[in-house]
Amino acid sequence: MNLHYQQNGDYLIPALKNEEADVPPLGKYGMLRKDYLLMHRKPLYTALAIRGALFRHCAEVEAQARIRLEKIMASQMRSAGITETLKAGDPLRWAGLMNTVKAQAEEIVLQEIIFR
Repeated sequence: MNLHYQQNGDYLIPALKNEEADVPPLGKYGMLRKDYLLMHRKPLYTALAIRGALFRHCAEVEAQARIRLEKIMASQMRSAGITETLKAGDPLRWAGLMNTVKAQAEEIVLQEIIFR
C-alpha cells in the first residue's frame, strides 16, 4: 500500500482515504474486537487504521465469532439435552438452560476469537 502525505505547516500528515465505505456496520463482536485492539493492542489498531483495514478486520472477526458461537451452542444444546420438546413442556427450564449455554459459548468465543 502506498501512503500519500500532505504538507501541513512543517509536518507531513498521511492523507487517509476511507476504503471501507462498503463494510457493513459492526455488530457486538466486531465492536468488542475494535475496543480490545484500541485498549490492549494499540500498535495493531493503528496499523490497521492507517492501512484502512480496521473495520474490514473487525467485520471478519464478527463473522467468525457468530459462526463459532452457533457451532458451540449447537454442540452444548445436544450435550445438555435441550430440545423443542423441553421448550414446549417446560419453557422456564428451557430458557434457563439456553441462557447458560449462550453465556458459556460467548465466553469461549471471546477468549478464542475476540481477545487474541
